[in-house]
Amino acid sequence: MKILWLAILIAVSGSLAATGAQKDGVMTSKTREFLLQRKYLNFPVKNGAKKCLIRLVINDKDVREFEIELAPDEPDFWVFLDIRDFEGKRATLRVDRYEPAKSKGFDSIYQADTYIGEENVYREKLRPQLHFTSRRGWNNDSNGMVYYNGEYHLFYQHNPYGWNWGNMTWGHAVSTDIIHWTELGDAIHPDRLGTIFSGSAVVDVNNTAGFQTGDEKVIVCIYTSAGGTNPMSKDQPFTQSIAYSNDRGRNWKVYEHNPVVGHINGSNRDPKVIWHELTGQWVMALYLDDRTMGFLTSKDLKSWELQSKIKCFHECPELFTLPVDGDENNKKWILYGASGEYLIGSFDGTHFKSQTDAVRFHYGNCFYASQTFSNIPVNDGRRIQIAWGRIAMPQMPFNQMMLFPVTLTLRTTEEGPRMFARPVREIEKLHKKQWRWKNKTLKPGENLLSDVSGELFHIRAELQVGDIREIGFIVRDIPVVYNVRKQELSCQKKTAPLQPVDGKISIELLVDRTSIEIFGNDGRVYMPIGVILADNSKSLEIFTKGGNAEVKSLEVYELHLAW
Repeated sequence: MKILWLAILIAVSGSLAATGAQKDGVMTSKTREFLLQRKYLNFPVKNGAKKCLIRLVINDKDVREFEIELAPDEPDFWVFLDIRDFEGKRATLRVDRYEPAKSKGFDSIYQADTYIGEENVYREKLRPQLHFTSRRGWNNDSNGMVYYNGEYHLFYQHNPYGWNWGNMTWGHAVSTDIIHWTELGDAIHPDRLGTIFSGSAVVDVNNTAGFQTGDEKVIVCIYTSAGGTNPMSKDQPFTQSIAYSNDRGRNWKVYEHNPVVGHINGSNRDPKVIWHELTGQWVMALYLDDRTMGFLTSKDLKSWELQSKIKCFHECPELFTLPVDGDENNKKWILYGASGEYLIGSFDGTHFKSQTDAVRFHYGNCFYASQTFSNIPVNDGRRIQIAWGRIAMPQMPFNQMMLFPVTLTLRTTEEGPRMFARPVREIEKLHKKQWRWKNKTLKPGENLLSDVSGELFHIRAELQVGDIREIGFIVRDIPVVYNVRKQELSCQKKTAPLQPVDGKISIELLVDRTSIEIFGNDGRVYMPIGVILADNSKSLEIFTKGGNAEVKSLEVYELHLAW
């Protein structure tokens, strides 16, 4: 890396005019001129370095603005700014809050059709192999999840220029099978109204907004313009905006009359928009601060009216229906917030009426800010959810991930209707080598999995627990334990209640490099666990303590990489 760094400095030094301004002997700003001819501008990053402010200026207009920890010397990794939208234009790159005497970072920025490290993307040491992660930078909330014309669209909160949160932008990836993802690049960028906080997307089937120009239906993204979170939006409030695409999400146009919802209260944010069939209108669930959700309606996605409010959850609302036990004539509305807690009730297009207290959805240590796909075809009918997996990826050029897609169902339990979560059936596309056992007696000290080793696994088991003390798995040195007497499932200090059914429990595990996702009793318990497994043992163990257990069935699948 050091040789490459020196080569880049030699290549760019003296080749382009640079100007700067000094204050008390310290340069506070500097500029460089570029004729934009390649795909990317490459930037060196050093975690913990002083943050600089970068502006890309074309025709006296700031077209990109972001903070970055420019590496003063050898970088931790490189990030890139996609400049293809500006090909052939002359641009000024300006840096503020910069000390050139202490840093070579600004002078090392260069154009190329690749970015440093591209040849190793998806093969890095801690890169999850079953879960979506961005090529570079930070990700958090899943956003704008929508299905259209054979493709699942996943947008996400993205900092393209650093390992930590910041510069909120909408990243964008697509998949034809919800397993293998192709990153298209950033779709919506910070502007004069703010950085781009969370939101949702819809397919405007009836062209209610009037944006459609061709045969393709328009995809419309609805998001929060987080005013005051970047210099360009100084003194602006939080408002709601839209952007749209006429070419299946490949190019995006920000609506010229944004915002479409002005400031209502505090940091109002995270619009979730759905089409409400019975009233023939769009409905927006919007977080209004102070654990309050508001419901707004619109006929055209551009003009909105606040209809009601409800005290419930914190940020990132989600609103949809699920049939109880698969009965399409008995559907309930689900409203939840970022933590996953949910209410079950009714919704008439303007008012939500809860029929339950808040219900806990997951028992993990990394789940947050999930969303479900809109516009899933009727002949499929699933409600598919993806959440942000809050899992740090130290010393990597990326950080955080998305949890594995799960199918949500609403089923009758002894406590009333409850949401269940199971991995989407498409997981079977990744099945490789397999091992199976049926009706085996497991004795203390025995291990049916002694000959199994690997890195990525899908495990399914049905276990007759009887009156033993414990049963469970040790997955690459990480215990997943069921305490029979407490009727409690645990992993990494997280616990969940799990009652046997006819004396049996079922456990399902998805094992990746930085996570184990646990599903108990067909999804009654959902426990996503963030834990780094990359340097641990590759062994698996199934164990029992305090007596013999009956393994009614056990299936172990080694998995292909999703990349």
